[in-house]
Amino acid sequence: MTTPPTPSYEQARDELAEVVRQLEQGGATLEESLGLWERGEELARICQSWLDGAKTRLDAALSASRERADEDA
Repeated sequence: MTTPPTPSYEQARDELAEVVRQLEQGGATLEESLGLWERGEELARICQSWLDGAKTRLDAALSASRERADEDA
């Protein structure tokens, strides 16, 4: 069994918003609600992973920029 590709940040965020909407709407069985909750948790982890990666890249770029500025000074 292959693992589905990781969604983009935007895809995960949009799906997470839909999961929240469905949970808030109510009417789902307990089993369906638990499945939605679990999917929401997974999507939240995916979003956080994207954000953490972006922060790491930004920090690296800022650090490199500062190093170049220090070398030029």
